[in-house]
Amino acid sequence: MKFCKSCLQPDTRPNTVFHSDGICPACKYHESLKYVDWEERQKELTAIVEFGKANNRSGYDCIIGVSGGKDSLRQALFVKERLKMKPLLVCLSYPPEQVTERGVDNLSNMINQGFDCITVNPAPAIWKSLKKKGFLQYTNSFRSTELALFSSVPKLAIAYQIPLIWWGENSALQVGESSVMGKTGSDGNNLRKMNTLNGGDITWLLSDEVKKNQVLQYCYPSPEEMDQANLRITFLGYFWKDWSLVNNGVFSILRGLEIRNEKPWEIGDPLGITSLDEDFVTFNQMIKYLKYGFGRITDYVNEDLRNGLITREEGIDLVKKFDGTCSPKYIEKFSNYIGITVEEFWLQVDQSVNTELFEKKKLGEYIPKFEVGIGL
Repeated sequence: MKFCKSCLQPDTRPNTVFHSDGICPACKYHESLKYVDWEERQKELTAIVEFGKANNRSGYDCIIGVSGGKDSLRQALFVKERLKMKPLLVCLSYPPEQVTERGVDNLSNMINQGFDCITVNPAPAIWKSLKKKGFLQYTNSFRSTELALFSSVPKLAIAYQIPLIWWGENSALQVGESSVMGKTGSDGNNLRKMNTLNGGDITWLLSDEVKKNQVLQYCYPSPEEMDQANLRITFLGYFWKDWSLVNNGVFSILRGLEIRNEKPWEIGDPLGITSLDEDFVTFNQMIKYLKYGFGRITDYVNEDLRNGLITREEGIDLVKKFDGTCSPKYIEKFSNYIGITVEEFWLQVDQSVNTELFEKKKLGEYIPKFEVGIGL
C-alpha cells in the first residue's frame, strides 16, 4: 500500500493506477485545471445544451438523477437557471424502512423550487432480499442498490425519449476510477464500468426466488439500447471550476438543504453533508475502509489538500480520527432490517477485512498496520 505523494489517496482504490512519479490521477487532473481553456469548455457545454434542446421530443430538454442531496440540488438549479433548460428529475427512492425523514424533506425542498420529478420505488421486499444477498455474498449491501440507482436514469431517459442525461462528477478524473473514462472528460457513457456496477451484470441477483422480471429496475440498458436511443450521459462537474463536496454543500444549504447533526465519529463525516437520505451508507463506508484502507474522510481531505485549504499533517490527523468510524446504532439498524444479529454482521465483515492492511484485535475491532500518508 502506497499513498499519493501529493494527497492522501492510497493506491488500494479500485481501478486507480498512480503515475510513475507517485502522484494519483485525481491530483494530476486537478493540477491540469490550471491550464484548461474554460472558453473552449464553455463552447463544448453550449453544444451539449443545444443537442438536448434539439432533441426535445417529450417537452423536457434533459434528465437528471437526483436524491435531493447537495450535488443534485446544485446541478438541478444550474441546469434550470444557468443553462435555461427544462429538466425532468428522476429519484430512485429507498423503501420506508431505509429512507430518512430528512431525505424526504430534502427531495420536497428540491421539487418545490420548480421541478417535475418522477420517483422510482422498487418493490421493498425484493430490495431487502437483494441487500441481504449482497451483504452476505460480497459484504456490500449496496451492490444491488447501485445497480438500481444507476439504471433508473437511463431507463427513464429511453422511455421518455430524452437523450441528454446530466450526471455529477466524473469519478475517473475527480477520484481516479479510470474504468469509467469515456472519449472525453465530459463523456459519461462508460458509467456501467464502475467498480460497483460490474458492467451492469445482474446474474448474481437471480435465484429460484428472484426472477429477472422482478428486478427490471436493476437492469442497466445495454450499449445497443443506449446507442439506439442516442443517449448521451454528460458529467456536469467537468464544466465547473469549483465542483467539490464542500462547495456543493454550502450552495445547497443556503437553498434549504437539511444536513446531519450527528457527531463526526458517529457518521465518518465532519460536516454532515453526505448520505442525507438514508443511514446505511455510513457503515458501508466503514466496511470500505476495512477493505481498502480509506473511507469518506479521505475524499474530503483530498479535495481540501488539492485546493490548498489544509496541510498534509492536518489531513492525516482528520483521516486518523474519523475514517472508518460508525455509530453502533446504524449497524444494529441494518442488522435488524435484513434479519441478522449484530454478531452475525461482524462475522460477515470479518471475512472481508483486508488482513494485509489491518490487524484483528477482536471481532469488530481492527487496527491499521499502515501509517496514513506513508503506507506499509
